[in-house]
Amino acid sequence: MTHCSRGAMLALLCVTMLHCVSGEFHTLAHLRARASDKTQSRAVADLLKRLLGNRSREFIVSVNGTLSDDGLDVCELRSARNDKIVAVGRTGVAVAAGIYNYLKYFCNCHVSWSGDQLNVPRPLPPLTGVLRISTPHRFRYYQNVCTQSYSTVWWDWPRWQREIDWMALNGINLPLAFNGQEALWQEVYLSLGLNQTEIDHFFTGPAFLAWNRMGNLFQWGGTLPQSWHIKQLNLQFRMLGRMRALGMIPVLPAFSGIVPEGITRLFPKANVTKLSPWSHFNCSYSCAHMLDPRDPLFQRIGALFLSQVVKEFGTDHIYNTDTFNEMSPASSDPAYLASVSRAVFSTMTSVDPQAIWLMQGWLFLSDPWFWKPDQVKALLHGVPLGRMIVLDLFAESMPVYPSTNSFYGQPFIWCMLHNFGGNSGLFGTVERINSGPFEALRFPNSTLVGLGLTPEGIEQNPVVYELMSEMAWRKEPVNLSKWVSLYALRRYGSMDENLALAWRLLFHSVYNCTVLLYKNHNRSPLVHRPSLRMQTDIWYEPAELYKAWKLLFEAAPGFVSVETFRYDLVDVTRQALQLLTTEFYKEIRDAFQTQKLSDLLTAGGVLVYDLLPELDRLLSSNEHFLLGAWLEQAQSQALDQHEAQLYELNARNQITLWGPDGNILDYASKEWGGLVADYYLQRWGLFVNTLVECLDRGRPFKQDVFNQAVFQVEKGFVFNQRKYPSKPLGDTYDIAHRIFLKYYPYALKKLK
Repeated sequence: MTHCSRGAMLALLCVTMLHCVSGEFHTLAHLRARASDKTQSRAVADLLKRLLGNRSREFIVSVNGTLSDDGLDVCELRSARNDKIVAVGRTGVAVAAGIYNYLKYFCNCHVSWSGDQLNVPRPLPPLTGVLRISTPHRFRYYQNVCTQSYSTVWWDWPRWQREIDWMALNGINLPLAFNGQEALWQEVYLSLGLNQTEIDHFFTGPAFLAWNRMGNLFQWGGTLPQSWHIKQLNLQFRMLGRMRALGMIPVLPAFSGIVPEGITRLFPKANVTKLSPWSHFNCSYSCAHMLDPRDPLFQRIGALFLSQVVKEFGTDHIYNTDTFNEMSPASSDPAYLASVSRAVFSTMTSVDPQAIWLMQGWLFLSDPWFWKPDQVKALLHGVPLGRMIVLDLFAESMPVYPSTNSFYGQPFIWCMLHNFGGNSGLFGTVERINSGPFEALRFPNSTLVGLGLTPEGIEQNPVVYELMSEMAWRKEPVNLSKWVSLYALRRYGSMDENLALAWRLLFHSVYNCTVLLYKNHNRSPLVHRPSLRMQTDIWYEPAELYKAWKLLFEAAPGFVSVETFRYDLVDVTRQALQLLTTEFYKEIRDAFQTQKLSDLLTAGGVLVYDLLPELDRLLSSNEHFLLGAWLEQAQSQALDQHEAQLYELNARNQITLWGPDGNILDYASKEWGGLVADYYLQRWGLFVNTLVECLDRGRPFKQDVFNQAVFQVEKGFVFNQRKYPSKPLGDTYDIAHRIFLKYYPYALKKLK
């Protein structure tokens, strides 16, 4: 546990002001690395040893907090005797990011969620003069509150350690640190007089805690075991220790006003409002109880919780909580909304006078009919200017800062959301990523203080995250064709013009969505409940994807031993089969509507009996696409069989039904080996059989009747208790080769 002294920081608070045309706001100077230069230097050295083994000795690293006098991170690298590289940076993160820049652009190395390519040249390539890596952005933020459920929920310390290393290498210095908070909430609620049953009815299961924390969902997937609290607390202590040692500024949780129903028993006179249901849930698992911010109990509970947070976790003086996430406030009166934010912030400052509130700006996007300029301004101005940072959460597609004049003077972070639900599927908005941050910097009276990565789910499309991370350290947009050609070189470790061309094609097509306001949910029919009215539109030219597929396949014999290449071969082949699934679906639909039974049997037969089984075999051949790995991670958190079953149900339900009745069905879809065969394939089989039966008997297809039948298939998967391999099966190249020879000619035919 890290406990920071407040005295030194109080002196720093508000000493420097940044002058803007629109006025002044705090530079947030007290939000900075707290660990000593020596501690940070050691942490970076340890990171390099984990990454490079003995080769890490060839780097001499040190942190010098006085290297820049403007509060911005910088790293300087130069060659030294004995072929060594010296790296000096303002923080541990700055040094790590500087070294990763050197590894990428001088050593052609690469680190990603889907594998590393670390064939470091020997000796290390020399530098001429000083290589200076710097950023104009105070903060580089990472994670969405939903990432905690869609991706990291089952992680252990080794997996978190690797992620924190990845953060540092990519220059992240403002990470969300939300683990273990339920243990502290339990202490607070027990101290107030709630009983354990009331608390158990409040918390969800692990896979749904993100929405419990935001006040959307209760009890579903629970009861949350006491062992969960202990494990998550221990994990949080280790995570915070490592983040701080590297010079990061962890963001801790605060109180938003959502309380258990039991509060109304203990405090019958408290001003508690029961909110409307969230999403497609009813009040069985939704309808939050919101404590009025003007009620004295609000301050009491908020201060109790934050006192626990600071006592257990220490503090870096920045806290996240989100009011009204996808929920309408009780009133649109600006005075009421200002009182809400004032009260939330007051609970923070009553415990930590230097508190900064970090708020996700998603509410302004999710309900624009409610959040008009007066309402937005009132909520933001309930907090003194400069004491709140707003995450412009989906800025690459739907930025809020232009329509709010830079959030009416509050500092903001330009964020790339990119992924919803942790869905599989190639996607990117590379042109917007390449230009958006610079436009935000140039915006009149801009209050931009950083860039951020805010995906709902990670471990997909690593190229997009590498590009976005680099934006924070660049002074102008990159040449995307050149950048991605070098990416291919780094990712695979040697230059192959066909692979560079494949990536340029991908960047020109599937990774360059220019559709206005487009949200990247995987809309492919493959991963949705079948019907006769499915979405089949895409944002790119299939021909370019198919050409990239062919180029990857042709390069495979020389590169299939490279882990990162195998992943991409699977991922691009998967994308091609996803496109072809849509083509077969259209054939199935058209054959049914024109009553051509033989065409229906042909297209349905190929999809159900060959394409989807082949896709499942392909995915099952790679460790990064396994349902079994997700389920094994979930079960590994358990202390006994009962917990293992609970966690497995959480893991299965989230990626399929998302609720008891398919409430947010397929929102968190994944194309994984095991899931394709036993979930998506079963649905498509039932759909095709039902259509054949309807044609055979001269009956219309009734969607509501089919939905009832297919729900049993979906529910059956959640409860089937089947064990799925957590290690890959089969030879990726052989399977990809077979698929290519069968389906590439069909893909070309469809383009004509």
